[in-house]
Amino acid sequence: MRRYLSLLLAFPLLAFAQADYPNRAIRIIVPFPPGGSTDIAARVVGEQLTEAWKQPVVIENRSGAGGSIGAEAAARMPADGYALIMGVTGSHAINTSLNPKLPYHPLRDFEPITQVGVLANVLVVHPSVKANTLPELIALAKQQPGKLSYASLGQGTAAHLTVEMFKSLAGIDLLHVPYKGSGPAMVAMLAGEVNVMIDGLPSSITHIRSGKMRALAVTSATRSLAAPEIPTIAENGFAGFSADAWSGLFAPKGTPQPIIEKLYTEVARILRTQTVRDRFAPLGLQAVGSTPAEYTAFVKAEIEKWAQFVRASGTKVE
Repeated sequence: MRRYLSLLLAFPLLAFAQADYPNRAIRIIVPFPPGGSTDIAARVVGEQLTEAWKQPVVIENRSGAGGSIGAEAAARMPADGYALIMGVTGSHAINTSLNPKLPYHPLRDFEPITQVGVLANVLVVHPSVKANTLPELIALAKQQPGKLSYASLGQGTAAHLTVEMFKSLAGIDLLHVPYKGSGPAMVAMLAGEVNVMIDGLPSSITHIRSGKMRALAVTSATRSLAAPEIPTIAENGFAGFSADAWSGLFAPKGTPQPIIEKLYTEVARILRTQTVRDRFAPLGLQAVGSTPAEYTAFVKAEIEKWAQFVRASGTKVE
């Protein structure tokens, strides 16, 4: 009887806590180092939330293992709305297939709040490669199986798996040369040490326009507003091909739905503002702001899609 009485007394307190949310600092974990597009997007959203709610939003960078370290930490945080994570393609779609021992699950251990942004990737070649279009690159690779090399941002990253899926669909063989991040891979690409690379459009566009690299296609479903002259892989005979880099907010599983809805409503409003769109544009980020239900369905589809990419590559990371 006392147990039931305690529960009844707790309900008003819980309801008050939710109605009063937020009444202290909110922490957003970014599973990558400072300075990248995910980190900047989180800080932009955090600044706007701070202004709207008059409570500090603190960004905490916990990098490593393709986003897994930060995601595992976030999954273990209290489910009270004061600890969130800016999940990305790797941490909340790829890693669950890539690592059979992953200590968390993107949906079973998290409540999706809203997708924040989408970033187009671009397939580029060194100017020494005699290919001006994607079909020409495919033809060249078929003439020289295994001779052309491609740089990736690391084993099991989205850039690596996207090339592997493209190889599988195109029926070509390219030599994989993994690097520790975008910076070293880009240096090797510009030096002509590798022939092909997929990287974020914002970090590549200056080199593309200076002629130091040649863009053949973007990996997104539609052309990028930042570089509409670059065709998609899908346009080049691979209908349905889409491999965007995305980011979005998640809360630990069990976070009360009223809090999830309050976060979604405010973040979606923020993402519609011209201020945020202007801040995102130089990063090549397109603001989204999907509902929790839409975001859940999206993440589920992404997990299934990237599982196919992982199978095609044969890559496993433990």
